[in-house]
Amino acid sequence: MRLLLATVGIAAVSLVLSGTLTWVLVSQLELRNAQEELGRNLLVVASELRNATCLVRSRVNPRHCLRAATSASQYLGIVEFQISSQVGGGTRMILLDRANPPGVLYDSAGQLPVGAPVGTGARVLEPLTPSPTGRPPVYTGTFRSHRAVWDFVATPIDNRFVSLLILARPQSSITAQATSQLLRPILISGAAALGLALLVTLALSHTITRPLRELRGAAEDLAAGNYGRRVGVTGDDEIGVVGQAFNRMAEAVERARAQQRDFLANVSHELKTPLTSLIGFSQALMDGSLRSEEEKARAAAILHEEAQRVLRMSQELLDLARVEAGQITFNLQAVDLGVLLKQEVELIRPRAQRRGLEIRLAFPAELHPVHADPDRLHQILENLLDNSVKYARPGTPVGIAVADGFGRVRTSVVNQVSDPAPDPARLFERFYRAAHSRGSASGAGLGLAICRELALAQGGSLTAELIPPGALAVHLELPAAGPPPSSARERQQGPPVFLPGPRRRS
Repeated sequence: MRLLLATVGIAAVSLVLSGTLTWVLVSQLELRNAQEELGRNLLVVASELRNATCLVRSRVNPRHCLRAATSASQYLGIVEFQISSQVGGGTRMILLDRANPPGVLYDSAGQLPVGAPVGTGARVLEPLTPSPTGRPPVYTGTFRSHRAVWDFVATPIDNRFVSLLILARPQSSITAQATSQLLRPILISGAAALGLALLVTLALSHTITRPLRELRGAAEDLAAGNYGRRVGVTGDDEIGVVGQAFNRMAEAVERARAQQRDFLANVSHELKTPLTSLIGFSQALMDGSLRSEEEKARAAAILHEEAQRVLRMSQELLDLARVEAGQITFNLQAVDLGVLLKQEVELIRPRAQRRGLEIRLAFPAELHPVHADPDRLHQILENLLDNSVKYARPGTPVGIAVADGFGRVRTSVVNQVSDPAPDPARLFERFYRAAHSRGSASGAGLGLAICRELALAQGGSLTAELIPPGALAVHLELPAAGPPPSSARERQQGPPVFLPGPRRRS
């Protein structure tokens, strides 16, 4: 409705402006035409006035004058009888006498007093000063008389009674004539244009509002919980782009809701096992079914282990929620990645040796420090190395390689995996664990999801890929910070940038 009103308003304003401009142009044209008509009449009337001094002519020779006018009154009688009828209706004729200064001899409109000097009582005729054009000379201009503006043309007569002939027409009559001629065509064309604008606007508004109504209905369905609703609005115009954006938003909302349902289902599933153990063994302790000290000690150990598992899972869930919500603060600084990797390898080496794994660390001598939070970077590296040692095939090497270039530092952790291999595309999903690790109760599958969010929050990335034959590579990429240390000696002798200890919780 607003579009219809706006379009009709614009069309109406455009019609008014175009009609007004047309009226102005046509009025100007009518004024020029009227002035040209006055000029033609002026030449005819002037010729008659020059020869209007004869009262009686010879019947034998009409060109011979038997009696000439001897007074101005006789001359004016001849003018009124012979010449006034030749002046068109609405045209005013003014004659000036031969006095000095000249006065008004005759005014067909009767507005100027006879005999009044032009410079005194007839000041309206003072604009008779333009340069004459043509032969005989013709003057053109405008004057104001009795609150009306008159266009005039004038020419000298130079007979016994008249010095100047003036023919004038009021501008109001000319513009009124133009208005009367244009009003009907303008109104008809305006009405036709307005009707056409209404029809076009109705068609356009239907074309535009139909997809908008569809978008509104889809938005209401989406708000009501119908996350599978899509719109069929397509195209490259603005409405089509909005429709495509709405479909993408609906897909994202549906995907988020599905992930939320899966997340809740996985949390319930992961908590079910330890809670079942806690309930079962605590009930056994309470009802006295465990009689020996050995059974009681084993039950207490299981209760402690499952309680720690629940606590660890709740802490991981809290960390994941807070990092996704941006509620974890980061102390970003330049971190010597080489020193930190050496410390992480030394911490993980005993576990690797127990499984027969060889840790291989390689990084360039001149390595740029990375721009990261030392605590959060330790958390990421600890998780990556822990997973590589936990799920690598026994007796195989675990490689850690660092590449430096183009303002980024990339750390890759590579280890051989058992069949079936994990899916790299799903490795960072919440609660995802590869098939060969399903029986392990050591983790809930949240560590890598947390690590990826921590890497993203520090301006980096965490990706994974399978490398034939049967190797999994996890790549951590972080922005470089500052120049590399000047020498390997400085790297070895300088103070460590991070001392591992209890993990900081935010």
